[in-house]
Amino acid sequence: MSEKRDYYDVLGIDKNSDEPSIKKAYRTLAKKYHPDVSTEENAESKFKEVQEAYEVLSDSSKRSQYDRFGHQANNGQGFNTSGFGGFDFNVNDIFSSFFGGGQPQQSNRRRKGQDMQRRMSISFEDAVFGAKKKIRVTLHEECHTCHGSGAYSKSDFKTCSRCKGRGTVIVEQQSLFGRTRSQTTCPVCQGKGKEITKKCTTCNGEGIESHNKDVEVKVPAGIDTGQQIRLEGYGNKGFNGGESGDLYILFDVKKHEFYERHGDDIVIQVPITFAQAALGDTIKVPTPHGNVKLKIPSGTQSETIFRLRSKGIPNVRTKRNGDEHVVIKVITPSKLTRQQTKLFDQLGNTDLSNDSLFAKFKKFLKK
Repeated sequence: MSEKRDYYDVLGIDKNSDEPSIKKAYRTLAKKYHPDVSTEENAESKFKEVQEAYEVLSDSSKRSQYDRFGHQANNGQGFNTSGFGGFDFNVNDIFSSFFGGGQPQQSNRRRKGQDMQRRMSISFEDAVFGAKKKIRVTLHEECHTCHGSGAYSKSDFKTCSRCKGRGTVIVEQQSLFGRTRSQTTCPVCQGKGKEITKKCTTCNGEGIESHNKDVEVKVPAGIDTGQQIRLEGYGNKGFNGGESGDLYILFDVKKHEFYERHGDDIVIQVPITFAQAALGDTIKVPTPHGNVKLKIPSGTQSETIFRLRSKGIPNVRTKRNGDEHVVIKVITPSKLTRQQTKLFDQLGNTDLSNDSLFAKFKKFLKK
């Protein structure tokens, strides 16, 4: 067995290529080596090689593993042409755009509807403790009258006049390679092989009923801005009786007046007086989980930080609380009585020569 070629060499790109460049290279080579039209030697094997390279390099996770471990990253597993790195197309779509049709797309199969996303703004407290919120969504359910058939009754069907019940038709188109014939899904019956002669009056032939509903959303404790949750089945309606897509709720957490969030930890600035800083004190500090007592040692300086363990925000996955960091702010009084002024004059005579900062500063002045 011959050794596998480097995937970047297969697509003719360098390792710094972005997604559009990878996609463009793949489309060019898929057109060149497609076995149905290519005159190149070993076109089929080259086409498979291109598909395999594209499947890996178009997926950021697979690409990262490949860049680190080479072909060993996939343990020799084959490739899958059913999905290409999140792009909404497949090889038949590409072939169709080049050659006027390609293989039948089987659009009559049941397909899940597209997902949706909505933003939800919540308070800081809701993010800390979790909450229950109501939102209005649109549900897409099987029509209760026709049970999803779209017809007024079971007898209101006939064989498709276009495809004669086959579900596919042959179309001819002029392409880069001359006149081509291709098989595609019947545009009249959408591949079902049958036409509805009289539509259901409830759903107008769609087989689906849509109605609004208030749904309860459980906000997880610890959720943060930019994180989301999934509500299964509340997205766009499916195709041909397929299930509905999902609804993703993306959260925006409002800022708090005093708390500042840093991951699972929070920071709060707490003011104290000169007397409390100099003499020490025991003060009350607010936390999301209730007030706690904090001992302030004598001689505490402004900007000193104390940590209150497990008084922060619960991690949305582990449920363990972060910490609260208390930043002390020593407040300078702006208005003083005569008696207070005399007291501060006396304090101004305090010998601070042993303080390291004062000692360093005086030494600097003498230079």
